[in-house]
Amino acid sequence: MSWHQGPLVGFDLETTGTDVESDRIVTAALVRLEADGTVTEQRTWLLDPGVAIPEQASAIHGIGTDHARKHGARAASAVEEIAHAVAGVLRSGVPLVVMNARYDLSLLDRECGRYGLDSVDERIGGVPSPVIDPLVIDKHVDKYRKGKRALQALCEHYGVTLSDAHDATADAVAAVRVVRQMGERHRPVSTLPRPNCTPSRSGRRPNSPPRSRPICAARRTRRRWWNRPGR
Repeated sequence: MSWHQGPLVGFDLETTGTDVESDRIVTAALVRLEADGTVTEQRTWLLDPGVAIPEQASAIHGIGTDHARKHGARAASAVEEIAHAVAGVLRSGVPLVVMNARYDLSLLDRECGRYGLDSVDERIGGVPSPVIDPLVIDKHVDKYRKGKRALQALCEHYGVTLSDAHDATADAVAAVRVVRQMGERHRPVSTLPRPNCTPSRSGRRPNSPPRSRPICAARRTRRRWWNRPGR
């Protein structure tokens, strides 16, 4: 059975902005989908990030400062829960699907550091793996396609319904469904072994075939995630 035909867990963050060094988590979701597409586990978080949520960010995900302060959990406690839950998924060996993983995982890493918490890689004793990023896959298998590659655009391209874009739960589910469609449509993706995303210095997984590229975006140097600002 190919990896995309088994259980997958989607992860998504909605945040105060696009700078992983200074912005904060507002909402988060972890959703497990079984092979038949059934959602069997779901966890969501609403945080009071401790800072004002810019109007531009609120316009995207619909969470304003007053709502977060009134209904959100204390940021440090929620970040601990999120990191613990993500680490638990990775320890289980079920692939974690994250759209633009280097952004979400970098920001989670910085949030852990901000509150003096163990990072995900510290909790699992290495680089988070297996992590599957539909953005990375799409750029690899369809590099010359014009147009946007945001999640909503990928959903349209791969025939996945996204009814509530920028809701963390909806985005997490959609990311899983997109990678499944990628696996069905692109045989080189579906025939890859179960992802091992620990990269070598060259950026390739150990023992990966020549010219292949990791299907995850997790890379570390001095325990810091590589990332590019923006989502």
